Amino acid sequence: MSASRRSSYFDNAKFILIYLVVLGHLISPFKSQDNFLFTLYTVIFLFHMPAFILISGYFSKGYKKKGHLLKSFKKILVPYFIFQSIYSIYYYCTGEESKLTFNYLEPHWTLWFLLSLFFCNLLLHLFARFRWAGLAAASVIGIGIGYWDDAGSYLSLSRTFVFFPYFLLGHLLEPQHLQKIRNIPHGSVIGIFILSAALLAAGFSFPKDAVPWLLGDTSYAGMGAEHWFDGLIRLGQYGLTIIVILGFFLLIPSKGYKWTNIGERTLYVYLLHGFIIKTMEVFASDNVLEWLAGNYLLLIAVPLGICLFLGSYYIRKFTKPIIELRF
Repeated sequence: MSASRRSSYFDNAKFILIYLVVLGHLISPFKSQDNFLFTLYTVIFLFHMPAFILISGYFSKGYKKKGHLLKSFKKILVPYFIFQSIYSIYYYCTGEESKLTFNYLEPHWTLWFLLSLFFCNLLLHLFARFRWAGLAAASVIGIGIGYWDDAGSYLSLSRTFVFFPYFLLGHLLEPQHLQKIRNIPHGSVIGIFILSAALLAAGFSFPKDAVPWLLGDTSYAGMGAEHWFDGLIRLGQYGLTIIVILGFFLLIPSKGYKWTNIGERTLYVYLLHGFIIKTMEVFASDNVLEWLAGNYLLLIAVPLGICLFLGSYYIRKFTKPIIELRF
């Protein structure tokens, strides 16, 4: 696989994943009243952020290079502090929070990803040297963190350790591994089968109260599970998620399209889409939200429009100073 084709492949994957992020957040308020939306939501949240994190790990090969830590600080942690401040002001102005406070130790909503991504880059220095043994150790810690009752959203500690195995797996993958995946005979058919099976399984057997397992930000006790075998459930979740990610990767095209370059700007969509979603939830009437919830085609189209808009050249041009600190 050539460098240009590989780049288009990952940009296509990232565009589809950021679309799923926006779609998942849009349908989240409606999932409890609609079985189809609940099923779609569970499958999306089963793999979309793990896949994003895996791809981020794949492009972390140069973590030992001089200046990599400073680069990570500028590209990941500085936008976190900026948008954590903006969200604090936004929540106060919309009435979601009664007092204007700036807390940088507990990330707002989607910002956990930036904090966890920064910590994942740090953890590479400890785990990557052991390669596959390090991956096994990271998985054990990701399972074990669930037994710590105090692990939660503080510094995004729970999510960092729960999702770090995906990041480390991506780091360990080489281009030849991905080429083998792309060369699997009848890959598209297998991919469709895996995702269809995941949807059917979620639709028939996923418990309504098990959504927190997909989010990774709560201990087992906090989710109402206090059994010694709860870690085995997370181990099974790891395996299932990897299978679904594989099915997803088998369906990604390698050639470039008009929307492929938005895959290079997923950070813009990720950081900005929350303001659109939250504003809709705050100011739209109940009748409008109920009408939206029942219009599946619109629910599919709106996230696409948001991605195309926030991933456009002009949005990047005017928001680059606060997202990339580039003027």
